Formats: sequence, C-alpha cells, structure tokens
Amino acid sequence: MANIAYFQIPADNVDRAKHFYHSLLGWKIEPTKTPMDPAVAPMQYQDIVTGKAEEGTMNMGGLYKRQMSKPIINFVMVDDLDKVLAKVEKLGGKTIVPKNEIKTVGLIAIIQDTEGNAIGLWKPTMK
Repeated sequence: MANIAYFQIPADNVDRAKHFYHSLLGWKIEPTKTPMDPAVAPMQYQDIVTGKAEEGTMNMGGLYKRQMSKPIINFVMVDDLDKVLAKVEKLGGKTIVPKNEIKTVGLIAIIQDTEGNAIGLWKPTMK
C-alpha cells in the first residue's frame, strides 16, 4: 500500500507563509539545499521539517512561490514509478507532470485522478 510521504504548499508570499506555519505549528522552514534547475529558482523553494522522523509519520514537505492556482500537493511514495504511471490513463486519470529526476531526491511525477485532483508520485533515490 502506497503511503503519503511528502507534501508541497504553494504560497503567494513565501515569507508570509513561512512565518505563518512556523508560528502556528513550529515547523522548521529553510531554503532548500537540494540542487535545483536554474529555471525553478523563481519558485523560492523552501524545505519544511514538521518534526522528528519517526516510523509511520510524514515529517517533510516543501513551500514554494505559487506558479499557478494549484492546491497543496501530497506525494505518495511508490516502489516502481513506471509501473504506477502505466496504470494512470487505463484507470481514467492522466499524467500532468511527466516523470523527472530531482538530484538527491529521486524520481517524481504528478498525476490527475478521475475527479480532477492532483497527486504526486515519488520514487526516492535512497530506497
């Protein structure tokens, strides 16, 4: 069974959102150290740590400058990204961001379900 492993929060004002989530929930939010393509630099990507890593819990996410009117995106960790992507259209969904690699993170893709909801798929490099 695939588990939700990561989330992303779009923000119109990254600094305001950082302050909100840090003040409200105590989350540690810092500029990402993950190497990014220069084309995504305007996103002002931030890494979020929501607490101590514990088995059975999700403790990491991302915050970024909103690029489109997109909701929070949850990422499901999968063992075989290609296998899951091959099923998407057969089941009535579609791939909206094709498989791509983020160095030190892994392979990701974003799909749309039959109801129009976006969900991310993630195959970590460390797994």
